[in-house]
Amino acid sequence: MNRENVTLYVEEAIRLDLFLVQKLGQTRNQISQLIEQDCIRVDGKATSKPGLKLKISQNVAIIFPEAKSTPAQVIDFDVEVLFEDDDILVINKPSSLTVHPAPSVKEPTLVDWLKHKGISLSTLSGEERHGIVHRLDRGTSGAMVIAKNNVAHEALSAQLQDKSMGRYYMAVVTPPLKEDGIIIDKPIGRSSHNRLKMAISESGKNAKTQFQKVLLSHDETQELIGCKLYTGRTHQIRVHLESMSRHIIGDHIYALQPKSDKMERILLHAYILYFTHPTTQERVQFVAPLEAVMEDYILKHFDPKEFHAHIDPLRFEHLFSPESV
Repeated sequence: MNRENVTLYVEEAIRLDLFLVQKLGQTRNQISQLIEQDCIRVDGKATSKPGLKLKISQNVAIIFPEAKSTPAQVIDFDVEVLFEDDDILVINKPSSLTVHPAPSVKEPTLVDWLKHKGISLSTLSGEERHGIVHRLDRGTSGAMVIAKNNVAHEALSAQLQDKSMGRYYMAVVTPPLKEDGIIIDKPIGRSSHNRLKMAISESGKNAKTQFQKVLLSHDETQELIGCKLYTGRTHQIRVHLESMSRHIIGDHIYALQPKSDKMERILLHAYILYFTHPTTQERVQFVAPLEAVMEDYILKHFDPKEFHAHIDPLRFEHLFSPESV
């Protein structure tokens, strides 16, 4: 089995699992899996103790396992590639495509498509999430970056942690926002009433989103808005909108009136993605075109000329400049 090693230097006394969470940008559960799979060495010695107290100047090596062979999925779809080089792949994920395999997922996933295409992937995220630096909900479309090796993955994960990687979303909501430049900074955790939902919870993880008004619909009952994530919690935009009694058209989980909304997909799209390229160290930005279903809906309910003017990438990004808040 071929393995790729990464060695990290300890600069402060800290638990092993917390150290790896901070350095790799992965969840505590994913880190536990790496430890259980005998992938961690501290000063050359294997350890199975997540709570091991690390000392300053120790070295922690991660030996990443190769993916196990799994039954091949039939891939009858394609994914738009926005950019590709030896280190990263940037794609425009279609709506209805799940990012990675899970016991409850029966259909092919984005990871299955990546493997089907023979694209080299990092192994940093564990067995079923090779290459996945960040994710989008199944119904959400838009820009995603895939790491093709562990060095790139580690660099991109660090940018997620320090917020130098960012995403701007667009969404169609109802009713319109009351004011512009709203920032919701409320923790999010699993809903105690519905296991499919997340909710504002004092015991949840910190979550921060900025919302900007963009364009009102013809009848002024709906609004195209921009959203900037400062954190990346599950359903974050949807939960923070629900806390203001707003919901995204096509969102039947957080809908105010689920039966009245016949839209076939949630109108939420990761429009712009920016980060520092892990090798060239240049700031790069990618714009993901809208899918036909979402664009057709917007052109029907909003002024087409105004819509195209407002979603100019430079204009859209400027909505979130410091002076706009």
